[in-house]
Amino acid sequence: MTRPSELRELTDDELDHRLTERRQELFNLRFQSVTGALENSARLKLTNCAIARILTVQTARQAEKRNGN
Repeated sequence: MTRPSELRELTDDELDHRLTERRQELFNLRFQSVTGALENSARLKLTNCAIARILTVQTARQAEKRNGN
């Protein structure tokens, strides 16, 4: 799992790429869950948390840009 401090060090493009990857992973996990192929259901929660962390860092950066800092 990626720590928030590690996410803050990434560029905007890298964050976008990671967000896309995590959303694709979440889609695949949900699909596996529906079909009964998912072995570790905790991965759904971990992936959701990773997406939330990335979105939080992106939102903070956007707020900084708006405030001019």
